[in-house]
This record gives sequence, C-alpha cells and structure tokens, in this order.
Amino acid sequence: MTTVYETMYIIRPDLGDEQVEQVVTKYQNFLTEQGAENLEIQNRGKRRLAYEIDRHRDGIYIQLNYTAPAAAIAPFERAMRLSEEVIRYLTIKQEVPEEKSEPEAVPA
Repeated sequence: MTTVYETMYIIRPDLGDEQVEQVVTKYQNFLTEQGAENLEIQNRGKRRLAYEIDRHRDGIYIQLNYTAPAAAIAPFERAMRLSEEVIRYLTIKQEVPEEKSEPEAVPA
C-alpha cells in the first residue's frame, strides 16, 4: 500500500547550483528506486534559518511531494542523516481524504 508523503530538507548554503541539482537528483533517484511515484520537486531557494545549524545561518530549502510505500521512508531518511549536504530534513505523512462513493439509489 502506498501513502502520500511530503519531505522538506535543507541543503548547505555553500553549495553551487550544479551541486544542489546533483543532490536533488540523487534523492529523487533514491526514492524512485524505493518505489516512489508522482514525485513533485520544488526548490524553495535560499532562506534564512530560524536558528544556526552546524554554523550555517542560511539554507537551501527543497520540498518533495510523493507517494511511496511506508518501507521506503526509513532508508531515505537514513541516507539524508548520513549526508554531508543535508543539514535538516523532515518527512510527514499527508492526510488524503478518501473519495466517498455515492450510495446507490434503491428502486421503490
């Protein structure tokens, strides 16, 4: 069973545009290999952090929306935790309202 997820991660601000693109592609490919579908990637750009993280005051925010099996999330987050480029990440499970089928009309 697949579920809808949103992952927001922050990349070090000292990386160049090409390096940022490589990081985004790396995680996109990782998720695809884990069975993720409907990937939507939004680069939110460089922003000021609320507080300093690893001596960084800014970060490049990337947002991913996707559907994936639940088993894909743990290895994905582990890869981010071990990465030198990612300074923070957060994955949340989206609540998707189920379409309710119309009750069938019973002939009188």
